[in-house]
Amino acid sequence: MENRVFCCFAFYGAALVLKMYLLAVLTGQLRLRRKAFLNPEDAMRHGGLEFVREDPEVERTRRCHHNDMENIYPFLFLGAVYSLLEPNLTVARIHFLVFFVARMFHTVAYLLAFKAPMRSASYTIAQVPCFSMGLQILYAMAPYL
Repeated sequence: MENRVFCCFAFYGAALVLKMYLLAVLTGQLRLRRKAFLNPEDAMRHGGLEFVREDPEVERTRRCHHNDMENIYPFLFLGAVYSLLEPNLTVARIHFLVFFVARMFHTVAYLLAFKAPMRSASYTIAQVPCFSMGLQILYAMAPYL
């Protein structure tokens, strides 16, 4: 791995994907613990059709996971392409670290229901490096069009 920027990106990308997996597991565990299933076959296996229902805690965790998918997947694309542009390692690290920390804080703020605007502020902060990477990719690719 000679591209140190890509190695840095791979580290933060893998950590974010693992966080997403943990949220999926947490959602499943909450469903089991709170007996709140979306599918009748799951409810039947765990007590009956009365457990086909929504639960506020399960839904909060599920929404947090969904929000991660809406934000982390684009970061993975942008970060991978950005890494190929051979940017300055320190600048790239800052991009990746800011996104990572902001998304971690967003998850904590979402799951613990922090007061507004904590969650939206962390969302906005995480968008800054993505927007920056996107602009740099467009700038670098424009001569090839």
